[in-house]
Amino acid sequence: MTSEPLPAAARSLGEFELIRRYFQREAGRAAPGVALGIGDDCALLAPTPGMQIAVSSDMLVEGRHFLSTVAPERLGHKALAVNLSDLAACGARPLAFTLALALPRPDAAWLEGFARGLFALADAHGCALVGGDTTAGPLNLCITVFGEVPPGQALRRSGARVGDELWVSGTPGEARLALEVFRGTLSLPQAAFERVRARMETPTPRVALGLALRGIASACADVSDGLAGDLGHILTASGVGACIDAATATSLLAKPDQLALGYGEIPAEKRLEWVLAGGDDYELVFTAPAAAHEAVLRAAQAAGTPVTCIGTIEAAPGLRLRAADGHVRPCPYGGFDHFAARVAAEVGVSAADNETMPIETAPSAASPVTPAARPASSLPPLPPRATARFMLAHPAHAIALGFGSGLSPVAPGTA
Repeated sequence: MTSEPLPAAARSLGEFELIRRYFQREAGRAAPGVALGIGDDCALLAPTPGMQIAVSSDMLVEGRHFLSTVAPERLGHKALAVNLSDLAACGARPLAFTLALALPRPDAAWLEGFARGLFALADAHGCALVGGDTTAGPLNLCITVFGEVPPGQALRRSGARVGDELWVSGTPGEARLALEVFRGTLSLPQAAFERVRARMETPTPRVALGLALRGIASACADVSDGLAGDLGHILTASGVGACIDAATATSLLAKPDQLALGYGEIPAEKRLEWVLAGGDDYELVFTAPAAAHEAVLRAAQAAGTPVTCIGTIEAAPGLRLRAADGHVRPCPYGGFDHFAARVAAEVGVSAADNETMPIETAPSAASPVTPAARPASSLPPLPPRATARFMLAHPAHAIALGFGSGLSPVAPGTA
């Protein structure tokens, strides 16, 4: 794990002391498969003989993927979770990861919380931190994760076949509910808000399900940019199309416990939109032969993860929705594209805006970023009415999140 100089004013905690104190574990804690961890110019991995190595990287940028007010422990969890979700989609067992971290300044309390959340999830999956980089700059996290999978057993996007059933894990759309609350476009009871906020800030990587689906699923992808968009990658890679049962998809945000929390007040079409284009779900969307229906259910039960069959794979290209009356229409929802959304925000047109934070709030005690350290936004300020909507619906959260000092959108849909 290497480093670059931090600002002179922050050198009470030096770069190498920061690494040693918060990220270098004591001897004997390395996970199986790691021959050499932090301390040299390179780490050395020792995967199980005959296994293939699965590698994935994800970056989290403040203001784009998370709010400045997120608790550091939750951010540590999410930074690793989004990468483990990629391994899950491949059916790979986690081995190790590297962390590249840019900080405006090294704040001890923030680092302690971040490392606690990071290592709690890492230890739960036997995944060792083996290196990385530190530097001074706007808060930015980049993790590369390594896993192993037997040859020929990796779950890929290209295996879906006509007649396969289409499945999704968990409850996609709940993270989007939290985003809409932050945007001020949705009001939820306190218990519901805490639930969906946890779904957005501490997603559960479906590693056990991915492992259980080896030899059963024909294709798989993780849902990060929206269910419809990520399913689209499977359809393109496999050269097929799909039809989703709209009522079944909508019901993913209408389960009894959800209705008890007030989800039923959300219009059905909006629930369907947020299930299919919500983003930040980190669930698995996968296909399997119809004859493997019971095998899928057994795998999900063994993994302790709920799954729902939401449609079928078809020969005709594209994604369609089937209504309860049998009417079929093209799916109007797509996935998130960072650059397309940025351009749309700057020119004031609409774009799919999932997996993005619409606002940057003033820093809180949980954030290491000071107002002076935060880079200025190049986008126009959030219209006051969006701020007012959130404050009226959630006055306690408006105070806790530090609203009122100026908000700026990074995607459309905030006005």
